[in-house]
Amino acid sequence: MVAGAHPSVAVDGIVLHGGKLVAVRRKNEPYRGMPALPGGFVELGETTVDAVVREVREETGLETRVKRLVGVFSDPRRDPRGHVISIVYELDAVGGRLKAGSDAAAIVHVNLSAVPGMAFDHNEIVRVWRGL
Repeated sequence: MVAGAHPSVAVDGIVLHGGKLVAVRRKNEPYRGMPALPGGFVELGETTVDAVVREVREETGLETRVKRLVGVFSDPRRDPRGHVISIVYELDAVGGRLKAGSDAAAIVHVNLSAVPGMAFDHNEIVRVWRGL
């Protein structure tokens, strides 16, 4: 392995609002225009729990708290930008108001009985979260 060449670490959040999964429509490539779980990269010096709460707030306007760890998704092909490991949490919404922000073009309410094709490996993440 080349010195300094390491995977990036990201977080994704699973939040229900009104019985539906909160997703964002991606504003940027890759997968621009597709629904995705709110999330993003962990900043230097930040815990993954702090990162997922921050990213969900920045992208959706919701204040949340972590309920549980869903899993770690590390397939080197999961992100076309490079090897990105995502740590996924289920969160409870505890405040705020839904509003698209930062990398989100819009908020998408996903009906769990008809989950659309999502960006990255987010369909697999939702499947694991649901225990299917």
